[in-house]
Amino acid sequence: MSTIEIRPRFRELYHLSPSETIQKIKKAIADEQNEIRGLIVDQHVLLFLPAEEQHYWSPQLSIDVEQHEEGALIRGLYGPRPSVWLLFVFLYSVIGAISLFVAITGFSQYSLGIPAPVLWVLPIAAILTLLLYLSAKAGERLSREQMYQLHYFLDDVLGERTLQSH
Repeated sequence: MSTIEIRPRFRELYHLSPSETIQKIKKAIADEQNEIRGLIVDQHVLLFLPAEEQHYWSPQLSIDVEQHEEGALIRGLYGPRPSVWLLFVFLYSVIGAISLFVAITGFSQYSLGIPAPVLWVLPIAAILTLLLYLSAKAGERLSREQMYQLHYFLDDVLGERTLQSH
């Protein structure tokens, strides 16, 4: 994890079996001294910080544990809480839909020789999109330490990995 990207993913292979891996994570989550909390459903684990330590940009770690010939393959995905992710998808969609309708209307008027001042909405939409992107990047920087907390927690719980990729 040398760089932070939007919803970074990783794959790691451990010598433990998937059931042993899940049991170790379950035991660590249950330990009151650990500050990481989580939910486990079958072979899927969701790790997050306690509510009192969370802020708007706090990340969560979603893990899938799969059987591999050498042990357990863990696929992880860091990301914001679903409500934050949904808000950004919604805002991008609204800006995109408004831009599409404005572009269709404005360029139709322009091609017919009618003044099309509505086209000024397009640069404004581009600026709003850029501001939305920059706010997401700022949120990533604000959540970086908590993201590392989640990653180090998983490393501490599971120990040495066999192979690390991606």
